[in-house]
Amino acid sequence: MISEDVVSVAVVSSRSEAEIIAGLLRSYGIKVGVSADDAGQQEPQLQLNGVHVYVAPGDEAEAREILSASGQ
Repeated sequence: MISEDVVSVAVVSSRSEAEIIAGLLRSYGIKVGVSADDAGQQEPQLQLNGVHVYVAPGDEAEAREILSASGQ
């Protein structure tokens, strides 16, 4: 379950892509979480709703700006 004190700043089709985005945001000092409904990475085909990248609400604007500037 995702806490209500985080916001999704990206939804992508694979955990690998989400981890790349998370790494980019972490390089700017933003705390990031990645979540997918894929049975703990054992069933990647279950990622029907995509893989979400989450940040704290206070970091949302900066994260979106970084992602926009990087073409994400």
